Amino acid sequence: MTGRERREQLLDVARSLFAEKGFDGASVEEIAHRAGVSKPVVYEHFGGKEGIYAVVVDREMQALLGRMTSALDEQGAPRVLLERAAHALLDYVESSADGFRIMVRDSPVPASTGTFSSLLNDIASQVEHILAVQFGARGYDRKLATLYSQALVGMVAFTGQWWLEVRKPKKDEVVAHLVNLAWNGLSHLEGKPGLRERPRP
Repeated sequence: MTGRERREQLLDVARSLFAEKGFDGASVEEIAHRAGVSKPVVYEHFGGKEGIYAVVVDREMQALLGRMTSALDEQGAPRVLLERAAHALLDYVESSADGFRIMVRDSPVPASTGTFSSLLNDIASQVEHILAVQFGARGYDRKLATLYSQALVGMVAFTGQWWLEVRKPKKDEVVAHLVNLAWNGLSHLEGKPGLRERPRP
């Protein structure tokens, strides 16, 4: 194997192991054993478990962010954009289950692209821009687009974590229900919502 091929092999092995056992449960010894190499080879390429873990997480972050950005960058009606974004996340969960499992765990190692939480904030910022335009067109307070973007992205991401394990109903059906809840709620927004009952002190 060339050095590059060996590096890719080690990343594939480590990705699978981190998804299966988490950062704490995985070891350099096991990565090396599964890859059929000695421990020094892993250290030579990545400097240790923290190094290889950081590269694995960075790659997954970039892959998911790329999918979400692509879904939101295309032109389309707001409901279609919401469908595309939900589909992009569930497509990633379906095709990269190991990567998603790694990302949604609390990372003990800071990755160069941040954490899953910071990734969701990046996605929410893109959604916020879209919502701000729509809010402005409907006479709503554009500043509230931040709150709504966090709520929408959180709803889709949390559902993605649940669906990762259950895989029922089918992906398209999950997307349809997510969009149904979000869209039918958004399409009947009150301009200035209030509480029906005041919380007791």
